[in-house]
Amino acid sequence: MNQLSEATSSTVISLEALVKLANYSLMDTLDCDPDAKESGVDHAPRQVFSGHYVPVKPTPIDSPEYVVHSKNFFRELGFADSLAKSDDFMRMFSGDISNVPEPMRKIGWASGYALSIFGTEYIQQCPFQTGNGYGDGRAISVLEAVIKGQRWEMQLKGGGRTPYCRGADGRAVLRSSIREFLAQEHMHSLGVPTSRSLSLYVSKTEQVQRPWYSQGSHSKDPDILISEPVAISTRVAPSFIRVGQLELFGRRARNKEHPKALQELEKIVLHSIIREYSDVIDNNLTTAEKVVLLAHEFRNRLTSLIANWIRVGFSQGNFNSDNCAVGGFTLDYGPFGFCDVFDPHYQSWTGGGNHFAFLNQPVAAQRNFQMFCTALRPLLVSHPDYLQQLHKIESGFSKVMQTEMEKMWAAKLGLGIFHSALFSQLGTLMVQTSVDYTIFFRELSTVPDDIAPLKKSFYKNSEEIDKRWSEWFTKWKSLIDGDNLYLARSREELSSQMKLFNPKYSLREWFVVPAYQQATEGNYSLIRELQEVMTQPYAEQSKEVEEKYYKLKPSEFFEVGGLSHLSCSS
Repeated sequence: MNQLSEATSSTVISLEALVKLANYSLMDTLDCDPDAKESGVDHAPRQVFSGHYVPVKPTPIDSPEYVVHSKNFFRELGFADSLAKSDDFMRMFSGDISNVPEPMRKIGWASGYALSIFGTEYIQQCPFQTGNGYGDGRAISVLEAVIKGQRWEMQLKGGGRTPYCRGADGRAVLRSSIREFLAQEHMHSLGVPTSRSLSLYVSKTEQVQRPWYSQGSHSKDPDILISEPVAISTRVAPSFIRVGQLELFGRRARNKEHPKALQELEKIVLHSIIREYSDVIDNNLTTAEKVVLLAHEFRNRLTSLIANWIRVGFSQGNFNSDNCAVGGFTLDYGPFGFCDVFDPHYQSWTGGGNHFAFLNQPVAAQRNFQMFCTALRPLLVSHPDYLQQLHKIESGFSKVMQTEMEKMWAAKLGLGIFHSALFSQLGTLMVQTSVDYTIFFRELSTVPDDIAPLKKSFYKNSEEIDKRWSEWFTKWKSLIDGDNLYLARSREELSSQMKLFNPKYSLREWFVVPAYQQATEGNYSLIRELQEVMTQPYAEQSKEVEEKYYKLKPSEFFEVGGLSHLSCSS
């Protein structure tokens, strides 16, 4: 422990200093797949019947080139910026860990998980039709480290094939890697719990083919096949344990699929608690007590997370249980989107359906929570009192979720309490006027004298609409002026508070598309510009930034594939 303390007391300027912080809790305490290859050369699809992880050697990308790193996250970790461009750091985080210094290990790991979609279990996505071939198909964790007292897991996205690759190539392309890199750091800056971005490297020579949209295409599905450069981004989180992971072991325990099934379930649940909830769940409690507390704490985090998503206009797009982190933070950035025009049914993913739409995310979260509780139940079979407590926590989800949503909407409107009638009228007007979600709430946060500033957010307008908006605005102002919570505050103080809740800038897809298009040609300047702007989403930035990034979506971008909707994550 002295070595850890010494290493974290100063800036990490080399890979040798970083790897001294290595501490592999998952591989050291959980069960390895008994059929795994010791070499980690395990890249073909196969069934994994037991064990919590498979040792896998990442597949490095050819001729890696630096694209970007998270300056903010590096600063938080105590990493020197120069580290991101150093040869050995770049080699490791572009997939080559074959020569890393000790005590870091030369083999990473991938994990299996189950899949449920909106509360229904699926196994047909597994090529073996058993559910034993589904998991991290192109995400390989390469390091766990304790840095400044916090444990972080570092995972390569696009690090090559694993036994869970289901026949795919295990690669991520530069386009999707840029989207995820920018989105994670933007969400963190918005105050939304999320995995983080560490670094992004692209291959100068290696490309793969992906279906995508032709220029200006209005097709829902990709209409061309394009070659794209492969990339590896490193995402970081306290753990990457998902609800789907607990589901897998819960299902095996229920079905008694092997003699150690129940033991493996208990191990992964207790490990999840240590990784994500050790600050609130006493390690001296019994397993049954811990399980009930875990459900309670996860419910609190998950409901708060979803309210935050909606607060900032984020639609996850594909909120299956395997994309739901047990730690209660945003995990997956595949077909996500930030809504421009307010639409309760906004869904950027063409395959997502209404069940994962913008304002249906609370219900989708509830379905994931139900699957989470189902996974835990085998551990409480001999504890009927705790089983009843778990059922009570599960059945109380919708009420807790509603409370979180009402608190969020009240705060967005600058009110001390939620006013149902006012909010209902607002929702109707926003839909009928095609209001820009981010701009509307930011302009409302100026606490204006009339609706003129709000009209900056309108995609549609008419005298009749203006009249109805004025009526709503008068009601809102009367509530603001009469709200006991704010009686002692000036309009300026209220405005400042609302601006801390309603961001000025959001990562719209039509900002990101030119960035990854330019990056394909080797120009990374727009990525870095977006990184700078979108990690200060509440700030009043320069006039130049405002003119470029605080505006309505151009009409020619509506309904365009890759700009308004996506078919997949690649």
